[in-house]
Amino acid sequence: MIECWRWFGPDDPTQLSDLPQVGATGVVTALHSFVPGVPWPADAIAARKAIIERAGLTWEVVESLPVSEAIKTQGSDMADHLSHYKSSMRALADHGVRTICYNFMPILDWTRTQTRAPQPHGGTAMLFDLAVFAAFDLHILKRDGAVDDYNVAVQEAAKSAFKTMDDATKAKLTHTVIAGLPGANDGWTLEDVRARLASYAGISAARLRQNLIDFLGEVAPLAETLGLRLCCHPDDPPFALLGLPRVMSSTNDYEVALNAVDTVANGATLCTGSLGVARQFDVVDFVTRLGPRIHFAHLRNTKRLPSPDPDRPGFFEAAHLEGDTDMVAALGALMKEEARRGAEGRDDHAIPMRPDHGQELLDDRGRDSLPGYPLIGRMRGLAELRGVMAALKGDIA
Repeated sequence: MIECWRWFGPDDPTQLSDLPQVGATGVVTALHSFVPGVPWPADAIAARKAIIERAGLTWEVVESLPVSEAIKTQGSDMADHLSHYKSSMRALADHGVRTICYNFMPILDWTRTQTRAPQPHGGTAMLFDLAVFAAFDLHILKRDGAVDDYNVAVQEAAKSAFKTMDDATKAKLTHTVIAGLPGANDGWTLEDVRARLASYAGISAARLRQNLIDFLGEVAPLAETLGLRLCCHPDDPPFALLGLPRVMSSTNDYEVALNAVDTVANGATLCTGSLGVARQFDVVDFVTRLGPRIHFAHLRNTKRLPSPDPDRPGFFEAAHLEGDTDMVAALGALMKEEARRGAEGRDDHAIPMRPDHGQELLDDRGRDSLPGYPLIGRMRGLAELRGVMAALKGDIA
């Protein structure tokens, strides 16, 4: 596997010069200064690639080339946004960047209620608590119809959680829920969120799934022509929030989308942490069923927590070998898939992976790390994953 590292650009607290000590050889990055829906200029792509290569590394994956809300909802600007997306794809291909990760989550990217929840060992981890999230939805956002999305137990737990919150706690929770990825939605207000939610009125899960398939029908053939690999990231967490539909939350969801646009360029990002929140997720089954179309792997682990709704568990970001996903089995299945591709002669047989998320450990606590992306916590994860791969290598060969 190609060992990679997510890097948010020159302002990332982790510098490219740190990566030789980490051991990663590939970089996963994007041009985060460009908002969704606008084309990425070729000179900006070239400049980012040059920075990476001067550090002795390779730009392996774009994460992400974001899909705009106009495309997801098929709004009035969709045609222009699709044209700009294709322009960005061509520019990336021209500069030799072959793998493009994206997601189709409505409005918000991954959702947490704490970015630095204290852990027994003294470090911190990101955490999602459904009752606390419901307190935000019901009592802070005050979303129309929100009460219908929660059972009585969740409503009562949310009321109790809200009563304990002072103004500072409410403000922090609001920012944590809205912000998502580092820097993504920092300027959004509650009114901004309400306005964006209104744009999804009448869009069911079936409609959103068809919008995804329509998008793939537009971009996957071009990706095939350009030699690109598109890979959709799963919903995080893999269940509905804020009354919004989710369409990439399970292996079956992926199977539908990949079969609907049946080209190798239309692929999957296997995120073991996001999908692993669901109790029924079987990572070996995912690789067995969809292996030839897995173009990128996020190797992270989550540990489920008790919840007043059994279908929507709480969870925290566990150490890479300590969560609910069997990471040894996951790596074994991925390495077998790589060997199978190699025997076929595929030039993309090596799957880029990165140690996704991580607990803040030791000096991470004073580094002002981006939430979910500490240096030492992820370095520990990569070291553990590398050890598992070394142990399995003889069996796979």
